[in-house]
Amino acid sequence: MHVPDGFFNAAVSVSAAAVAAAGVAVCLRGARRELDDRTAPMAGLVAAFVFAVQMLNFPVAAGTSGHLLGGALAAILVGPYTAVLCMAVVLLVQGFFFADGGLTALGVNITLMGLVTVLAGWGVFRLITRSLRGRTAITAASFAAALVSVPASALAFALLFWIGGTAPVEIGTVAAAMGGVHVLIGIGEGLITAVTVGTVLATRPDLVYGARGLAAPLVLRGPGGESTVAPQAPAPAAAPRPALPFLLAGAGVTLLLAGGVSHLASGDPDGLERVAEDEGFLGQATDHALGSWALADYGEVGGVPLWVVGPVGVGITLLVAGAVAYAARRRKDGTPGGTREAAEAAKTGGSAEAAEAGKVGGAAKVGGTGGTTA
Repeated sequence: MHVPDGFFNAAVSVSAAAVAAAGVAVCLRGARRELDDRTAPMAGLVAAFVFAVQMLNFPVAAGTSGHLLGGALAAILVGPYTAVLCMAVVLLVQGFFFADGGLTALGVNITLMGLVTVLAGWGVFRLITRSLRGRTAITAASFAAALVSVPASALAFALLFWIGGTAPVEIGTVAAAMGGVHVLIGIGEGLITAVTVGTVLATRPDLVYGARGLAAPLVLRGPGGESTVAPQAPAPAAAPRPALPFLLAGAGVTLLLAGGVSHLASGDPDGLERVAEDEGFLGQATDHALGSWALADYGEVGGVPLWVVGPVGVGITLLVAGAVAYAARRRKDGTPGGTREAAEAAKTGGSAEAAEAGKVGGAAKVGGTGGTTA
């Protein structure tokens, strides 16, 4: 559901860009509570995976296809704040490298496919998992969260189009058409999300952000049939398992999807394009500013094969999202940025330079006490 240039007037485009920028800024700060040295690479992998799976359009109705949006999936795997950052990176890479989604509509796309899908999906997921625990419940909640997030984004598009769309179409007409087709797309999104989350839960549950603290309670049954919930003793501290093997395997699967399976994607227009054509506002779309370069439309413009375009997009997304996550992560000393000296200086009200100077001065004193005078 990538919105092209020309669907919205300047006021809505600028306002949506401001909302998107503010949302990303908030999430940069919030992601510090979700990311550390060990989980930051997972964010890069999740963004790359979303990019790859978005290339796999699947049929949902006669002449209509859909693809993963990915906001709910990313929120469950790496946390809601980090998920918005992942989605923003995916949309930036798609817009600037592959001419997928308008540049003037970038704020709209980040708002709809990043903020709305993450908020709706994470909200549904948390609502369900507050009362249900265990792997099956988490997988089911993932399906429901993804299912709801897609029509939520579609209805948000209808609202924005009513406010500042460039074609005189009734909001009820657009909302009904967008909501209907995107419920079907949401079912596909739910299945993809549930399978992905379930697979990661089965192999590395410690890397699923949404599964933290959601282990199913141990129920004890007495001789008379009565059941009691056993108190959970604190788990002994254990060294974290290395994530590198899982990350390498995930990167391999992602490359396979983008460079190989993408050849099987449906060529039918997606839900937004189909609705725009049926309701008569597809002609409002304008040419993309970067639509003539070789990688535009995922290589179709320049004749670049998908087995090249897919891995290139995955690599760019992985590097950019990984760098953003690494910069936003919480350091080992518990601080969100700077060095350990800066953290120590912040506690004492000084600067990093002062802290370093104090260390040097202390060393000089030690050296001085051990010397002799002339």
